[in-house]
Amino acid sequence: MMADPVLAKPSGPCCLNGTIHQGESKGKFVTLAGVETYVGTPTKPNGHILLYFPDVWGMFPNGLLIMDGFADAGYLVLGMDYFRGDPVWKHRKDRHDNSDPNFDYEAWKKKHTAFADENVPKWVSAVKEEYGEEQTKYACVGYCFGAPYVCNELAGNTVTAGAFAHPAFLKVHHFFNLKKPLFLSCAEVDHTFDTPSRRRALEILQTEKKPYQLQLFSGVQHGFALRGDLENPYERYVKEQSLKGIVEWFDFWLSQ
Repeated sequence: MMADPVLAKPSGPCCLNGTIHQGESKGKFVTLAGVETYVGTPTKPNGHILLYFPDVWGMFPNGLLIMDGFADAGYLVLGMDYFRGDPVWKHRKDRHDNSDPNFDYEAWKKKHTAFADENVPKWVSAVKEEYGEEQTKYACVGYCFGAPYVCNELAGNTVTAGAFAHPAFLKVHHFFNLKKPLFLSCAEVDHTFDTPSRRRALEILQTEKKPYQLQLFSGVQHGFALRGDLENPYERYVKEQSLKGIVEWFDFWLSQ
């Protein structure tokens, strides 16, 4: 049996940090495959569907606003709350303190990973049945915890292209098994997906001739694409560039 080393580690303490962004989300929640699901509806639809796999903060304002950003680009966006109303931020003492001594982070990850592993495929099938048509094309994006579900979809036949930002929970097989193009939006400083791991992932993608694009930002850390401080001009810039890069990646591949 081939070794399958970890490349992007499980979500760690860095995933508990972040700032909450201001803004009113425009979508709505529905229940799909028994799971609460955010739906971002475009005003100018391009006919494509985007599957959104959240980070450990789940359906929090920043994530909803990012989904609205994809909807503004023309995509019908569906985001799965595989944490079922139990995102990691609910286990903080308050907005500024993530050191709740009663929170068993490892048990939390194990519980929600087991649920997501089993239910993401069912949810994707429900999205296709409820919202898809014969000519519909699909893309998928995942942040942190959501990265392996992007790679799993890219190993199948539903989605045309995928992307992740500051990934977690990835192993070597996730990169070897890709059949569709992958966009990697990464931070220079990321203890979850560090430089040696990133280089190994790129080596696999290059050796196996997998279509990919790497977007790498200096001076930012894990979480930059979702939880950066928007009062900081550079952090705002990289967050916006990540979203823009992913949209342009999808626009290209889904137009082919």
